[in-house]
Amino acid sequence: MTTQALLRKGLTSTQKRRYLKNFGNLLLCLPLMLVILVPLLYTLSISVMPADEIYKNHLIPTSINFSNYVKAFTNPNYSFMRFILNSFIVSTCVMLGQMATCSMAAFAFSFLEFKGKKVLFLCILATMMVPGEATIIANYLTVSRWGWLDSYQALIVPYLTSAMGIFLLRQNYLTFARELHEAARLDGCSNWRFLRSIVIPLSRPALGALGAYVFLSTWNQYMWPLLVTNSSEYRTVQVGISMLYDIDAEALGLMMAGVIVVIVPSLSIFIFMQKQLINGLMAGAVKG
Repeated sequence: MTTQALLRKGLTSTQKRRYLKNFGNLLLCLPLMLVILVPLLYTLSISVMPADEIYKNHLIPTSINFSNYVKAFTNPNYSFMRFILNSFIVSTCVMLGQMATCSMAAFAFSFLEFKGKKVLFLCILATMMVPGEATIIANYLTVSRWGWLDSYQALIVPYLTSAMGIFLLRQNYLTFARELHEAARLDGCSNWRFLRSIVIPLSRPALGALGAYVFLSTWNQYMWPLLVTNSSEYRTVQVGISMLYDIDAEALGLMMAGVIVVIVPSLSIFIFMQKQLINGLMAGAVKG
């Protein structure tokens, strides 16, 4: 909307500045949106493009062909549905595990008093500065000695808690009045009941944000599942995409179809849980 159009509408100067600011923000976001969407749309185009057009530098297919999707799910030498199921099982278990363990740890650091509390919390935060690549060999040797290779335990147990989750929930719990906990204790409410009946219901946005973040990060894992699994029975979908390329290096459309299927859960979470993610991550930003 132009400045002249704004004047004709009789808007106040504050409203004019707001409209112009929103319009400027939209113009700034358009290039970023194109950078994000163009590769995704091109991937979708290749996945439905006939095989003879893929290597002819066509951006838009002349006809839509879903045979790559059918082939990805029906190939007898490749259990793509099994890989998707494994990823859902692992991601869901890790998500629920972190929501449980991080809730209990954050409750202890927020409401309980014990010796070395601050030092222990600082040690937990310090682990966030250690890259995962620095501990992956040690973790692999540990699960190998326990006989957990090629099993769900190796994929789930090492990620059942995280420093980031503890920090996120602790910051959210600190916004609760301590008098609430003291009053509950005077009424005979145990710590477990207080956590289950009061703290967790009040911190649903933060728990939802943590759950969505953990699910996505676990769903997108590649290196760790590749190391600890050897059979198709336990491999996850990210490893399965690379196996699509091994089946037929020339079938680029087949691999792109697998990529589109894999990113559907990620896009769904971002689209339908965007507001909850933002509210949950910002819930503990200000202590009041």
